[in-house]
Amino acid sequence: QVQLVESGGGLVQPGGSLRLSCAASGSIFSINAMGWYRQAPGKQRESVARITSGGSTNYADSVKGRFTISRDNAKNTVYLQMNSLKPEDTAVYYCNAVVRTSVYSTDNSWGQGTQVTVSS
Repeated sequence: QVQLVESGGGLVQPGGSLRLSCAASGSIFSINAMGWYRQAPGKQRESVARITSGGSTNYADSVKGRFTISRDNAKNTVYLQMNSLKPEDTAVYYCNAVVRTSVYSTDNSWGQGTQVTVSS
């Protein structure tokens, strides 16, 4: 069993910044890719940013240049630094991790979500 716990969401004014964190715990042999997704009301969940175990990253076009994903492998934690936030960034943000729970099994784990609201 793997648990992902997110923190750092909240209310921020347009142009402001927030930093999300997501810590993985439980039956972890190793962690492959980690990432952040978001879902706005009435919309499908979309990928925001992902980072591999080796540190390679990719971003949605809508956040390139504003968001930065990073990870601390020693702490099994992934971060999302969000700068120059816009009202259209408002959504529930979900952490995702592809966790190898043993040599033979992999678990695609999700956090419970954290609300980010960008509004004046």
